Amino acid sequence: MLSVTAKSITAIRMDVSNRTISSEAIQSEWQEIQAAKLNPALFRPLYNRYFEPIFRFILSRCGDESLAGDICSQVFLKAMQKLKGYEFKGVPFSAWLYRIASNEVAQHYRNTKKTRVVSAEEMQLEDIVEEMDFDHFGEYRDVMLEVLEELKPIEMQLIEMRFFEKRPFKEIAYILKLSESNAKVKTYRILERMKKKILKRK
Repeated sequence: MLSVTAKSITAIRMDVSNRTISSEAIQSEWQEIQAAKLNPALFRPLYNRYFEPIFRFILSRCGDESLAGDICSQVFLKAMQKLKGYEFKGVPFSAWLYRIASNEVAQHYRNTKKTRVVSAEEMQLEDIVEEMDFDHFGEYRDVMLEVLEELKPIEMQLIEMRFFEKRPFKEIAYILKLSESNAKVKTYRILERMKKKILKRK
């Protein structure tokens, strides 16, 4: 189950200021990863670089700092355990960490059978409304929240990553183990279904 709430601009948000990473930076990081594969102590720079964004990613999905800290620790433990099997796929190393984090969050909610909270800023909901070619966001706000709550978990993840976290489809596809084209098609089909539901309820 999902519970979607709309928050003001002060809501918790993921840091997307460094979403675009140069190919040179990715290659440099790949060298760090290869070194860490040989010497686990060299994983520390990667941990320091990504702990905060991964923590915020998890926190935005559970709303509890203590729980987010526990899950984040589990993510980096698994990352270290699986590092030798990591292969460069043309996306930043962070995408692999987000995939592990996404899986851990999903596993937590499967185990506890609790309702997952999704926090969205008003501006992010406005972006979805604009994508649907609707005018006057205020007229659709409440029904938009209702429709979002009816999404399946995988559907919510696609909307969340694309519109709330502004991720490129290539990264979304990697995190969710989809092809890039499939991620795009699924996302826009979800939007079409949402639009039809919204129009029926207005």
